[in-house]
Amino acid sequence: MANKISIRFYKDSKVRGVWDDEQNKWFFSVLDIIGAINEQEDYQKNRNYWKYLKAKLKKEQSELVSATTQLKLLAPDGKRRLADAVDHDGVIKLAKSVPNNKAMAFLDWFTYSDNSIDGQSRKKAYTFWESNIIADEEVGTVKALQKIHAYIFGGLYDFAGQIRTKTIWKDGTLFCRAEYLKESLEQIETMPQSTFDEIVDKYVEMNIAHPFMEGNGRSTRIWLDMIFKQSLHQCVDWSMIDKKKYLRAMHASTTDAKYIKALLKPALTDQINDRELFMKGIDYSYYYEQEEIN
Repeated sequence: MANKISIRFYKDSKVRGVWDDEQNKWFFSVLDIIGAINEQEDYQKNRNYWKYLKAKLKKEQSELVSATTQLKLLAPDGKRRLADAVDHDGVIKLAKSVPNNKAMAFLDWFTYSDNSIDGQSRKKAYTFWESNIIADEEVGTVKALQKIHAYIFGGLYDFAGQIRTKTIWKDGTLFCRAEYLKESLEQIETMPQSTFDEIVDKYVEMNIAHPFMEGNGRSTRIWLDMIFKQSLHQCVDWSMIDKKKYLRAMHASTTDAKYIKALLKPALTDQINDRELFMKGIDYSYYYEQEEIN
Protein backbone atom coordinates (compact mmCIF):
# COMPACT_ATOMS: atom_id res chain seq x y z
CA MET A 1 0.00 0.00 0.00
CA ALA A 2 1.30 3.44 -0.87
CA ASN A 3 1.86 6.04 1.81
CA LYS A 4 -0.85 8.31 0.48
CA ILE A 5 -2.92 9.75 3.28
CA SER A 6 -5.70 12.29 3.49
CA ILE A 7 -7.00 14.32 6.40
CA ARG A 8 -10.11 16.36 5.75
CA PHE A 9 -11.98 18.45 8.28
CA TYR A 10 -15.69 18.49 8.85
CA LYS A 11 -16.36 21.39 11.18
CA ASP A 12 -13.68 20.67 13.78
CA SER A 13 -13.51 16.89 13.28
CA LYS A 14 -10.78 15.04 11.40
CA VAL A 15 -11.78 12.47 8.77
CA ARG A 16 -8.72 10.37 7.99
CA GLY A 17 -8.28 8.54 4.71
CA VAL A 18 -5.73 6.24 3.14
CA TRP A 19 -5.12 5.17 -0.47
CA ASP A 20 -5.30 1.43 -1.18
CA ASP A 21 -3.08 0.52 -4.14
CA GLU A 22 -4.66 -2.92 -4.56
CA GLN A 23 -8.18 -1.55 -4.97
CA ASN A 24 -7.02 1.73 -6.46
CA LYS A 25 -9.23 3.99 -4.33
CA TRP A 26 -9.50 5.94 -1.10
CA PHE A 27 -10.83 4.48 2.14
CA PHE A 28 -11.97 6.54 5.13
CA SER A 29 -12.09 5.88 8.86
CA VAL A 30 -15.47 4.62 10.04
CA LEU A 31 -14.96 5.96 13.56
CA ASP A 32 -14.00 9.40 12.24
CA ILE A 33 -17.16 9.52 10.12
CA ILE A 34 -19.35 8.55 13.07
CA GLY A 35 -17.62 11.06 15.31
CA ALA A 36 -17.99 13.83 12.73
CA ILE A 37 -21.70 13.20 12.19
CA ASN A 38 -22.49 12.88 15.89
CA GLU A 39 -20.09 15.71 16.83
CA GLN A 40 -18.52 13.33 19.32
CA GLU A 41 -14.81 13.49 20.14
CA ASP A 42 -14.74 10.59 22.60
CA TYR A 43 -13.02 7.66 20.85
CA GLN A 44 -14.60 5.01 23.07
CA LYS A 45 -18.12 6.37 22.57
CA ASN A 46 -17.61 6.34 18.80
CA ARG A 47 -16.24 2.81 19.01
CA ASN A 48 -19.25 1.64 21.04
CA TYR A 49 -21.63 3.36 18.63
CA TRP A 50 -20.03 1.61 15.65
CA LYS A 51 -20.16 -1.74 17.47
CA TYR A 52 -23.91 -1.28 18.02
CA LEU A 53 -24.55 -0.02 14.49
CA LYS A 54 -22.48 -2.76 12.87
CA ALA A 55 -24.44 -5.46 14.75
CA LYS A 56 -27.71 -3.85 13.66
CA LEU A 57 -26.59 -3.64 10.02
CA LYS A 58 -25.37 -7.22 10.11
CA LYS A 59 -28.84 -8.42 11.18
CA GLU A 60 -30.30 -6.42 8.31
CA GLN A 61 -27.76 -8.10 5.98
CA SER A 62 -26.53 -4.69 4.90
CA GLU A 63 -23.85 -4.67 2.20
CA LEU A 64 -22.07 -2.00 4.18
CA VAL A 65 -20.74 -4.51 6.71
CA SER A 66 -19.17 -6.73 4.06
CA ALA A 67 -17.80 -3.66 2.29
CA THR A 68 -15.99 -2.54 5.45
CA THR A 69 -12.31 -3.40 5.48
CA GLN A 70 -9.40 -2.93 7.87
CA LEU A 71 -6.57 -0.72 6.74
CA LYS A 72 -3.76 1.05 8.53
CA LEU A 73 -4.79 4.65 9.15
CA LEU A 74 -2.65 7.44 10.50
CA ALA A 75 -3.29 7.78 14.26
CA PRO A 76 -2.85 11.04 16.25
CA ASP A 77 0.55 9.81 17.49
CA GLY A 78 1.79 9.58 13.91
CA LYS A 79 1.75 5.78 13.72
CA ARG A 80 -0.38 3.68 11.38
CA ARG A 81 -2.83 1.31 13.05
CA LEU A 82 -5.48 -1.05 11.70
CA ALA A 83 -8.94 0.48 11.71
CA ASP A 84 -12.30 -0.14 10.04
CA ALA A 85 -12.57 1.82 6.82
CA VAL A 86 -15.00 2.26 3.94
CA ASP A 87 -14.64 3.58 0.41
CA HIS A 88 -16.48 6.57 -1.09
CA ASP A 89 -19.72 4.64 -1.64
CA GLY A 90 -19.39 3.12 1.81
CA VAL A 91 -19.15 6.56 3.38
CA ILE A 92 -22.46 7.49 1.79
CA LYS A 93 -24.12 4.25 2.95
CA LEU A 94 -22.70 4.64 6.45
CA ALA A 95 -23.90 8.23 6.80
CA LYS A 96 -27.37 7.25 5.61
CA SER A 97 -27.40 4.45 8.21
CA VAL A 98 -26.87 6.88 11.09
CA PRO A 99 -30.29 7.97 12.40
CA ASN A 100 -29.21 11.56 12.78
CA ASN A 101 -30.50 14.65 11.01
CA LYS A 102 -26.94 15.95 10.81
CA ALA A 103 -25.91 13.13 8.47
CA MET A 104 -27.11 14.91 5.32
CA ALA A 105 -25.05 17.99 6.11
CA PHE A 106 -22.04 15.70 6.46
CA LEU A 107 -22.80 14.08 3.10
CA ASP A 108 -23.09 17.48 1.43
CA TRP A 109 -19.63 18.27 2.72
CA PHE A 110 -18.12 14.89 1.81
CA THR A 111 -19.49 14.84 -1.73
CA TYR A 112 -18.62 18.50 -2.33
CA SER A 113 -22.30 19.33 -2.59
CA ASP A 114 -21.99 22.00 0.09
CA ASN A 115 -23.58 25.08 -1.46
CA SER A 116 -22.32 27.49 1.19
CA ILE A 117 -19.77 30.11 0.15
CA ASP A 118 -17.11 28.21 2.08
CA GLY A 119 -18.01 24.93 0.38
CA GLN A 120 -18.16 26.39 -3.10
CA SER A 121 -14.92 28.35 -2.77
CA ARG A 122 -13.13 25.27 -1.45
CA LYS A 123 -14.10 23.41 -4.63
CA LYS A 124 -12.70 26.28 -6.68
CA ALA A 125 -9.51 26.25 -4.61
CA TYR A 126 -9.01 22.54 -5.32
CA THR A 127 -8.90 23.30 -9.06
CA PHE A 128 -6.44 26.19 -8.69
CA TRP A 129 -3.60 23.65 -9.13
CA GLU A 130 -4.45 23.29 -12.83
CA SER A 131 -5.40 26.92 -13.45
CA ASN A 132 -1.97 28.34 -14.43
CA ILE A 133 -3.44 31.84 -14.18
CA ILE A 134 -0.39 33.38 -12.47
CA ALA A 135 2.53 34.29 -14.74
CA ASP A 136 6.04 33.77 -13.34
CA GLU A 137 6.72 37.49 -13.17
CA GLU A 138 3.51 38.05 -11.18
CA VAL A 139 4.40 35.73 -8.27
CA GLY A 140 4.53 37.78 -5.08
CA THR A 141 2.67 40.75 -6.54
CA VAL A 142 -0.61 42.26 -5.47
CA LYS A 143 -1.97 41.41 -8.92
CA ALA A 144 -1.23 37.71 -8.32
CA LEU A 145 -3.04 37.81 -4.98
CA GLN A 146 -6.02 39.50 -6.61
CA LYS A 147 -6.11 36.77 -9.27
CA ILE A 148 -6.05 34.05 -6.60
CA HIS A 149 -8.86 35.73 -4.66
CA ALA A 150 -10.91 36.26 -7.82
CA TYR A 151 -10.42 32.62 -8.82
CA ILE A 152 -11.58 31.00 -5.58
CA PHE A 153 -14.29 33.53 -4.69
CA GLY A 154 -15.50 34.52 -8.16
CA GLY A 155 -19.28 34.32 -8.42
CA LEU A 156 -19.53 34.02 -4.62
CA TYR A 157 -18.57 37.52 -3.54
CA ASP A 158 -19.25 40.56 -5.70
CA PHE A 159 -15.93 41.95 -4.45
CA ALA A 160 -13.88 38.89 -5.52
CA GLY A 161 -10.41 40.08 -6.51
CA GLN A 162 -11.20 43.69 -5.57
CA ILE A 163 -9.12 45.64 -3.06
CA ARG A 164 -11.39 46.80 -0.25
CA THR A 165 -12.40 50.43 0.18
CA LYS A 166 -13.62 50.06 3.76
CA THR A 167 -11.68 49.72 7.00
CA ILE A 168 -12.08 46.32 8.67
CA TRP A 169 -11.06 44.55 11.88
CA LYS A 170 -11.38 41.06 13.30
CA ASP A 171 -11.26 39.77 16.88
CA GLY A 172 -10.03 43.14 18.09
CA THR A 173 -7.34 43.47 15.41
CA LEU A 174 -7.57 46.53 13.20
CA PHE A 175 -6.18 45.95 9.72
CA CYS A 176 -4.69 48.62 7.49
CA ARG A 177 -7.07 51.56 7.20
CA ALA A 178 -8.68 51.81 3.79
CA GLU A 179 -7.25 55.28 3.10
CA TYR A 180 -3.68 53.95 3.51
CA LEU A 181 -4.20 50.55 1.89
CA LYS A 182 -3.11 51.40 -1.66
CA GLU A 183 0.17 52.87 -0.47
CA SER A 184 0.73 49.96 1.92
CA LEU A 185 0.21 47.37 -0.82
CA GLU A 186 2.64 49.19 -3.12
CA GLN A 187 5.28 49.02 -0.38
CA ILE A 188 4.61 45.33 0.33
CA GLU A 189 4.91 44.49 -3.35
CA THR A 190 8.46 45.90 -3.45
CA MET A 191 9.61 43.86 -0.46
CA PRO A 192 12.31 41.28 -1.36
CA GLN A 193 11.39 37.58 -1.55
CA SER A 194 14.66 35.73 -2.00
CA THR A 195 15.15 34.15 1.44
CA PHE A 196 12.90 32.38 3.92
CA ASP A 197 12.88 35.34 6.30
CA GLU A 198 12.15 37.83 3.52
CA ILE A 199 9.25 35.75 2.21
CA VAL A 200 7.63 35.30 5.62
CA ASP A 201 8.09 39.00 6.43
CA LYS A 202 6.29 39.82 3.18
CA TYR A 203 3.52 37.34 4.00
CA VAL A 204 3.08 38.84 7.47
CA GLU A 205 2.82 42.36 6.08
CA MET A 206 0.23 41.24 3.54
CA ASN A 207 -1.79 39.66 6.32
CA ILE A 208 -1.63 42.90 8.32
CA ALA A 209 -2.80 44.79 5.24
CA HIS A 210 -5.72 42.37 4.71
CA PRO A 211 -6.58 43.72 1.23
CA PHE A 212 -9.99 42.04 0.81
CA MET A 213 -13.25 42.30 2.70
CA GLU A 214 -13.26 38.51 3.26
CA GLY A 215 -11.15 35.50 2.24
CA ASN A 216 -7.73 37.01 3.00
CA GLY A 217 -6.21 34.05 4.84
CA ARG A 218 -7.19 31.42 2.29
CA SER A 219 -5.94 33.50 -0.64
CA THR A 220 -2.74 34.67 1.01
CA ARG A 221 -1.63 31.17 2.04
CA ILE A 222 -1.77 30.08 -1.61
CA TRP A 223 0.11 33.30 -2.53
CA LEU A 224 2.76 32.47 0.10
CA ASP A 225 3.26 28.94 -1.25
CA MET A 226 3.69 30.29 -4.79
CA ILE A 227 6.50 32.57 -3.59
CA PHE A 228 8.17 29.72 -1.71
CA LYS A 229 7.97 27.49 -4.79
CA GLN A 230 9.47 30.09 -7.11
CA SER A 231 12.19 31.41 -4.80
CA LEU A 232 13.17 28.39 -2.68
CA HIS A 233 11.73 25.46 -4.66
CA GLN A 234 9.83 24.53 -1.52
CA CYS A 235 6.28 24.83 -0.21
CA VAL A 236 4.51 24.44 3.13
CA ASP A 237 3.13 21.11 4.28
CA TRP A 238 0.24 22.71 6.15
CA SER A 239 -0.74 19.38 7.73
CA MET A 240 2.31 19.78 9.99
CA ILE A 241 1.01 23.03 11.45
CA ASP A 242 -1.48 22.92 14.32
CA LYS A 243 -4.47 25.22 13.90
CA LYS A 244 -4.34 26.87 17.33
CA LYS A 245 -0.58 27.39 17.15
CA TYR A 246 -0.91 28.90 13.67
CA LEU A 247 -3.65 31.32 14.72
CA ARG A 248 -1.71 32.39 17.81
CA ALA A 249 1.47 32.87 15.78
CA MET A 250 -0.32 34.94 13.14
CA HIS A 251 -1.92 37.10 15.81
CA ALA A 252 1.51 37.65 17.38
CA SER A 253 3.09 38.37 13.99
CA THR A 254 1.67 41.90 13.99
CA THR A 255 4.48 42.73 16.43
CA ASP A 256 6.89 39.77 16.11
CA ALA A 257 7.17 37.32 13.21
CA LYS A 258 9.49 34.88 15.00
CA TYR A 259 6.62 32.60 16.08
CA ILE A 260 5.15 32.09 12.62
CA LYS A 261 8.64 31.62 11.21
CA ALA A 262 9.29 28.92 13.81
CA LEU A 263 6.13 27.12 12.70
CA LEU A 264 6.64 27.46 8.95
CA LYS A 265 10.33 26.59 8.63
CA PRO A 266 10.17 22.93 9.78
CA ALA A 267 7.00 22.45 7.70
CA LEU A 268 8.74 23.28 4.40
CA THR A 269 9.06 20.47 1.87
CA ASP A 270 10.55 20.14 -1.59
CA GLN A 271 7.47 18.25 -2.84
CA ILE A 272 6.30 21.27 -4.83
CA ASN A 273 4.79 19.17 -7.61
CA ASP A 274 2.77 16.91 -5.31
CA ARG A 275 -0.89 17.54 -6.11
CA GLU A 276 -2.04 15.55 -3.08
CA LEU A 277 0.02 17.81 -0.80
CA PHE A 278 -1.61 20.86 -2.38
CA MET A 279 -5.12 19.43 -1.91
CA LYS A 280 -4.37 18.59 1.70
CA GLY A 281 -3.04 22.12 2.16
CA ILE A 282 -6.37 23.53 0.96
CA ASP A 283 -8.22 21.39 3.51
CA TYR A 284 -6.02 22.72 6.31
CA SER A 285 -6.26 26.29 5.03
CA TYR A 286 -10.04 26.18 5.19
CA TYR A 287 -9.87 24.42 8.55
CA TYR A 288 -7.91 27.35 9.99
CA GLU A 289 -10.83 29.63 9.10
CA GLN A 290 -13.53 27.50 10.76
CA GLU A 291 -15.05 28.73 13.99
CA GLU A 292 -14.06 26.72 17.04
CA ILE A 293 -16.75 24.40 18.41
CA ASN A 294 -17.10 24.76 22.18
